[in-house]
Amino acid sequence: MTDAYIYDAVRTPRGKGRKDGSLHEVTSLRLSAQVLNALKERNNLDGHAVEDVIWGNVTQVGEQGGCLARSAVLASDLDESIPGLSINRFCASGMEAVNLAANQVKGGAGEAYIAGGVEMMGRVAMGSDGAAIAVDPSLAMKTYFVPQGISADIIATEFGFSRDDVDALAVESQKRAKAAWDEGRFARSIVTVRDINGLPILDHDEFMRPETDMQALGALKPSFKDMGENMPGFDKVAIMKYPHLERIEHVHHAGNSSGIVDGAAGVLVGSRAFGEKYGLTPRARIRATAKIGTDPTIMLTGPVPVTEKILAENGMKVSDIDLFEVNEAFAAVVLRFQQAFDVDPGIVNVNGGSIAMGHPLGATGAIIIGTLLDELERADKEIGLATLCIASGMGAATIIERV
Repeated sequence: MTDAYIYDAVRTPRGKGRKDGSLHEVTSLRLSAQVLNALKERNNLDGHAVEDVIWGNVTQVGEQGGCLARSAVLASDLDESIPGLSINRFCASGMEAVNLAANQVKGGAGEAYIAGGVEMMGRVAMGSDGAAIAVDPSLAMKTYFVPQGISADIIATEFGFSRDDVDALAVESQKRAKAAWDEGRFARSIVTVRDINGLPILDHDEFMRPETDMQALGALKPSFKDMGENMPGFDKVAIMKYPHLERIEHVHHAGNSSGIVDGAAGVLVGSRAFGEKYGLTPRARIRATAKIGTDPTIMLTGPVPVTEKILAENGMKVSDIDLFEVNEAFAAVVLRFQQAFDVDPGIVNVNGGSIAMGHPLGATGAIIIGTLLDELERADKEIGLATLCIASGMGAATIIERV
């Protein structure tokens, strides 16, 4: 098997996913093409240098449909001989793109790939593509479907996380994100988004709310209480699945859940021979990848079993990992991960996460791999693990090792 290396990782800043967001007038196509061009230019690549572009995006309708990956190649400065593959593993789509690329390189199917993803949540509404698990009664009833916010509240109830617990993690995410930006920790990876005239549109994550404190969060009403307790009454569905729970404690709200944003990210993955050909130095080796299916009702616990799986398959222990990136879809997801492995919170999401900066669904998996790599280099650490929870009950993980 050939080793697969990360040569570069870039991302756009994350814009507020609404009409007044800085990226609202930018299409998924244009944002993706800018990321592809940045990787090409930063690494002095020929237009035909990579085997394929693997691109994740979740809501594959409208401007994000029709194999956006191939469209992005054609809109970029890459050669038309490069194909494109659009994939959807919900929130892990960007990570799965990177993992697929790495495993293709390891298997000898090409020397290099660009992998990543995009989501313009302010332009293409989450859920607008429909989903059988949510809209087909035969499947929804079989799986005891509830929306993700209810799932997050089930985790908090099942594993004993209070409103103060989830709010405290959210405040810390904001503090860490602000410190990371103030100290320039993202500078190596950020690609300024520009308009068609080359003028800058956005050069920073604009969703952040660094002034957030416990008092401000304490004033917010739980976002999922009404849909749980009243119509359509999802709490009753959850308790049918988990009868040992007397009631669901609703603790999540907009301030301790991931933000709806626009953004894109890309990772250049290749073999050692590819790097030598283009005079590039590998930054990290993609040591292992994994995915798993989990309980579809509680849905968001996947980071725990997939981490257990990837460590076991590679003869590793939690103590072998220097840094973790656990996507902050909801605060309870990260708290459960830390609880399950008794991990020091000081090595988890060191630079904040999706609660502070937002979660552009198809891009986030690639974003956190890049963030993990940057932090391993900054902190002079060796091994990192990135993982995400996934809708419908799945988990994905990637272990990288600095070269």
